[in-house]
Amino acid sequence: MKLLIVTSVAEFQKEILNIFKKAKIEAFSRSEIDGYKSSNSVIATMSWFPGEKGGNESLMFFSFTEKEQIDLLFGLVLEFNKNLETNNPIRVAVVNIENYI
Repeated sequence: MKLLIVTSVAEFQKEILNIFKKAKIEAFSRSEIDGYKSSNSVIATMSWFPGEKGGNESLMFFSFTEKEQIDLLFGLVLEFNKNLETNNPIRVAVVNIENYI
């Protein structure tokens, strides 16, 4: 069992859901997050006007899943990122789980 973490800009939600489906990852969670490219943007958002939004609307998906599905997902994400015209690739990380219930 491993913890799969996927982050991307919100515009790629449909594509990520399709990738999860193709990789046969059926159980996952999603959270809305603000994405930042450099620490300067974080500093710039700490203004006197807290209503101003500084980050990019981003999403984080995570799932406890098996290596076989993760390997398939990695291939699908690599293929998706290869054809991108933006500088916002889908990011994927995997964390080993020592114990779980």
